[in-house]
Amino acid sequence: MGLSDELLNSNKKDMLVDDCCTMLEAQVASKSGISGIALKTAFAALKGVKPGYIPYVVEQLLPQCFTAIDPIWNEGKEKGDPVEHLITSRDRTADALLSVTDERVKNTKRQIVKGTYEKFRGSAKQHVEEAVPDLAKVISKYTN
Repeated sequence: MGLSDELLNSNKKDMLVDDCCTMLEAQVASKSGISGIALKTAFAALKGVKPGYIPYVVEQLLPQCFTAIDPIWNEGKEKGDPVEHLITSRDRTADALLSVTDERVKNTKRQIVKGTYEKFRGSAKQHVEEAVPDLAKVISKYTN
């Protein structure tokens, strides 16, 4: 059974999406300096696309994201600690997650989304790697 099957059932899905959105908000809020201000501005612009846009996008992306990280999660299960394995494999985890968003943005019609993503894509891997421990904790909350 993959993470999508396990985590996106009707009992967990809404809470999982909420927790992922809370994690994203915290990750963005933790950024500082010029790049942090730019990231916060970009995130605010995306939130302004329409009410509920961020939760909608998270809900849409989670199945593909979980499918992308399933091999890493399963390796961790075999080793006895999938959460720690995601964290120690944060480079691979970030690449897997970014492959999903890269593909999604390629097909979007919303120029503000495409332009914002392209502007920050160069630094995205670092930000995603930094978020992997928090994502792993969210996943763990719903897999135990």
